[in-house]
Amino acid sequence: MGLIVVLVVGLAAGIFSGIVGTGSSIMLVPVLASIYGPKAAVPIMAVAAVMANFSRILAWWREVDWRAFAAYAVPGAPAAFLGARTLLILPSHTVDVAIGIFLLSMIPTRHWLAKHMLRLNLWHMALAGAFIGFLTGIVVSTGPISVPVFVSYGLVKGAFLATEAAGSLAIYISKIVTFRAAGALPWDYLAKGLVTGSSIMVGTFIAKPFLLKLSPDAFRHIMDGLMLVSGLTMLWNAAFAS
Repeated sequence: MGLIVVLVVGLAAGIFSGIVGTGSSIMLVPVLASIYGPKAAVPIMAVAAVMANFSRILAWWREVDWRAFAAYAVPGAPAAFLGARTLLILPSHTVDVAIGIFLLSMIPTRHWLAKHMLRLNLWHMALAGAFIGFLTGIVVSTGPISVPVFVSYGLVKGAFLATEAAGSLAIYISKIVTFRAAGALPWDYLAKGLVTGSSIMVGTFIAKPFLLKLSPDAFRHIMDGLMLVSGLTMLWNAAFAS
């Protein structure tokens, strides 16, 4: 029964994240924690996240902005390694608060950048990759943070999904390698992550026709809504955990 629940939620998470580019971890981690335990949820979700991002790359392969990917991933992958090593000794409460505030502040910031026609450049992407990569090594997911970064670079719809997924894939692979080397990713966790990730992959391809029908303005409004909900959720979780 637990496996069925994971597959159903994973499919729904894949459809949602296939449209907006993130959200699968936010939907799945509470389910994984309740079924397999909180300590198992993080490495299992890391494996599933690799598969989820890989599926988005496959679905939008021709849309990848490889320059933005390289600028983001090259510093992001080693930063994720350092973050994952820090995970064992650093509580995530303070990080959750910082991420929540950051997400909420990015809503007016993104509109200000668009109004003044300011875009992030490749150097900004490199700095963001290092920062987000380190945080991704510590917490379960920082997908909502990478959303405003790639959107502010000027990517929308398929180009945004594919390029953000490629950058996140490099970071999550680094995180998995670190977990595996530290003995925090045994084979049964790996198998559960593969099963979870498979359901997300199916949902991603189901979502592709819906994304094609979205206008750029509608897509940006969805991004604002996602950042608002995600930011408030992280602040709520941090307050509840305290």
